[in-house]
Amino acid sequence: MRISMTCCLCPFLVCLCFMQRCSGASHHVPTKVPSKNQTKLANGETEVHHRPKRGWIWNQFFVLEEHMGPDAQYVGKLHSNSDKGDGSVRYILSGEGAGTIFIIDEVTGDIHATKSLDRERKSHYVLHAQALDRNTEEALEPKSEFIIKVQDINDNAPKFPDGPFEATVPEMAEVGTSVLQVTATDSDDPTYGNSAKIVYSILQGQPYFSIDPKTGIIRTALPNMDREAREHYTVVIQAKDMAGQVGGLSGSTTINITLTDVNDNPPTFPQENYQVLVLESAEVGTPVGKLKANDDDLGINADIKYTIINSEGANMFSISTNRDTKEGIVSLKKPLNYERKKTYTLHIEGMNTHADPRFSYLGPFKDTATLKVSVGDVDEAPVFSMDYYILDVYENSPGGTEVGTVTARDPDGDDKPVRYELDSREDEKIFFRIDAKTGVIRTTAPLDREDTPWHNITVVAAEVGNPLLFSHVPVTVQVLDTNDNPPEVAADEEVIVCESSRPGQR
Repeated sequence: MRISMTCCLCPFLVCLCFMQRCSGASHHVPTKVPSKNQTKLANGETEVHHRPKRGWIWNQFFVLEEHMGPDAQYVGKLHSNSDKGDGSVRYILSGEGAGTIFIIDEVTGDIHATKSLDRERKSHYVLHAQALDRNTEEALEPKSEFIIKVQDINDNAPKFPDGPFEATVPEMAEVGTSVLQVTATDSDDPTYGNSAKIVYSILQGQPYFSIDPKTGIIRTALPNMDREAREHYTVVIQAKDMAGQVGGLSGSTTINITLTDVNDNPPTFPQENYQVLVLESAEVGTPVGKLKANDDDLGINADIKYTIINSEGANMFSISTNRDTKEGIVSLKKPLNYERKKTYTLHIEGMNTHADPRFSYLGPFKDTATLKVSVGDVDEAPVFSMDYYILDVYENSPGGTEVGTVTARDPDGDDKPVRYELDSREDEKIFFRIDAKTGVIRTTAPLDREDTPWHNITVVAAEVGNPLLFSHVPVTVQVLDTNDNPPEVAADEEVIVCESSRPGQR
């Protein structure tokens, strides 16, 4: 007794037919040829008895997914060779979806799918078939397992699950430089037809970028892409199934590509010559000026080191780089003197500290500029001819005796006249006076060396008409000795002489 299963398929489906023995196995194996019973006859020959083959004859069942017809979709037919067509055989279907998704006509054995199925949710169903005698409920065939596969249709468009994307590529990169690989997924069956065979194309971003249609690798397509000219690009990639054929479904994603900086621009001073005025009173270490070379690059590619390359400038000034503003700060190295030198010329070089050898053909990554420093005159206090003076005068000289002369002059170009005076805070000024115009110092009264051998005074010199501009100098006066004191005998002691003393006796 046999049951046959017939599958109703689309014309392009091929039914794979095989036989399986009636057994309680839960999976299908090809039907084996039944074993032979051998009987030894009296004449020595062997008689072979053939056991009748029993089992299911069936085809792989398929059901098309997403069936939207008004009637239930016909799947296939169960049939036992014990069925004489008189309705005495009852067919039973059990397993996954039996009675809900798949129903069977108990008399004819026809199987139908009552619901639209989605292969991406469930690709196959495992069911069991059984044929019973309707009157006795005796099993005419053992229960056998079979599979209904859900046949794929192209009902899923490719998707980019991780998009949109961000990517970078160095500017000036060679054509063909890899930027990013994108991968689209398609839920359709990759083993059947072209429903999941994806082809990539670029919808937006040409002619700057290209994409490999098979691998999804995005590459640069133009040479010498310059970040300073354009930094950001928006690229739209399409993935289309059915190998890109007409009627295929598609999905797209966006890649935002940024060109990263390389050191392909030298520093450039916006002008060749600069000028700055510095007062001669500026202190050493004081910043006196600044200048900046422009560099279109970013980060360390725009770092600049400034150097004063001529000796005239380097002897008097130093230069450093402000890391934040990238300016060259010029500072005073030695004191200035307007009356000695009124101008200085500095040749300043600005050079990148991280040169890229790939762009050496562009020339040296440096530039030079000239900074002219003009020294500004400052109304300075008078300057004495000496840092200190030592004068002398004999004691007992009459008041008005000249002790010496101090000299100061205005260092400025106009050489204003100077007025002298003694520091009024000193007590010893009562012994001396100074001529306000000439700086001649005289005594006011006779001096006594034995009383005070040294006198210390301070002379102040100020510009006429501007007493706030003044300077001072220490003056030491030594009183010289004269023979103005006779010998003196100490008469404080009493001398006793004996009356018997001889002449000449001590």
